[in-house]
Amino acid sequence: MNYESLIFDIDGTLWDSRQLVAEGYNIQLEKEGLQHLFVTAEDLRPLFGKVMTAIADVILASIEPPERYALMERCMKTENDYLFANECKIGYPRVRETLAELSKKYRLFIVSNSQRGYPELCIEKLGLTPYIEGHMCFGDTGTSKGKTIRTLMEKHNIGSCIYIGDTQGDLEACQEAGVPFIFCTYGLGKAESWDAKIDSIDELLEM
Repeated sequence: MNYESLIFDIDGTLWDSRQLVAEGYNIQLEKEGLQHLFVTAEDLRPLFGKVMTAIADVILASIEPPERYALMERCMKTENDYLFANECKIGYPRVRETLAELSKKYRLFIVSNSQRGYPELCIEKLGLTPYIEGHMCFGDTGTSKGKTIRTLMEKHNIGSCIYIGDTQGDLEACQEAGVPFIFCTYGLGKAESWDAKIDSIDELLEM
């Protein structure tokens, strides 16, 4: 089957921002005198790919809702500001070159479980602006990733497509959305099954 569009995950697929995200969160936590809640990149590894409320339920479990989610919003705002000010040399090898080549034949999109502003940061920092036609995230829809994929498809009149990601959650989102899944073995997670897998992003050019 030929696909007209490719939809990419961000974390574990295009870049690994765990260290910078942890630093951004910790800046806000320190401002609020909550150093005992500091997180590390390894703390975030099993959480990346989940919706932001689910991440908050783990790293801010000692804070009662709704303040837990309000604090998470502040942490994410500081994280975005921190990433914006950083060079973000955290992209996987050959991401920009690969997407530049793929964009000659396919429409390229991004769907993430992140907050608003995060996809835009990734696109800008990795130099992907000329190649990504559209993007959508949990912050835009407030729904599951599978529903967000379908919403993006409807918004951009996407017919056949395939999703490229690195976690079991990405697989489940693809199953919910009814689209095939390419698993990135070099990413942050695992998956029980896939329609195809790649060990580096430039292997997409060989498919």
